[in-house]
Amino acid sequence: MVVKRGVKQDSTNKLILVCDDVADNCFFFQTLLEMEGYEVEIVESGAAALAFLESKIPDLLLLDVMMPDMDGYEVARRIQNNPILQQILSILLITANEEAFFRKEADVKVAGIIRKPVEPDALIGYVQAALQLGHHL
Repeated sequence: MVVKRGVKQDSTNKLILVCDDVADNCFFFQTLLEMEGYEVEIVESGAAALAFLESKIPDLLLLDVMMPDMDGYEVARRIQNNPILQQILSILLITANEEAFFRKEADVKVAGIIRKPVEPDALIGYVQAALQLGHHL
């Protein structure tokens, strides 16, 4: 997928929640996505993501698979099982773990899985596609 840098594709008012337990990853995602015009919120655990979702529903959730308190699959499962949280437009899983990249749990519906390290153009392409497709849980 080719993404032209600097071409904003209706990113106005789109809220993306980034959930990753590594501060450097959060900074990378936030910087890149804000440069594209998205509003970005950061949380550093699955529990914090679920707590955030009690007050605000993002258009997209970028969710790390490997986290210490609750993995991304479990967070996605809890979202999927909560009728209120099913309003989230899309979930993109992100992982550096080779096995997790190739494993897709059948009971978890996500728009895609992105492998770390993430290339900037690839991330923007995945985000744009997930928002355009409107993948609902």
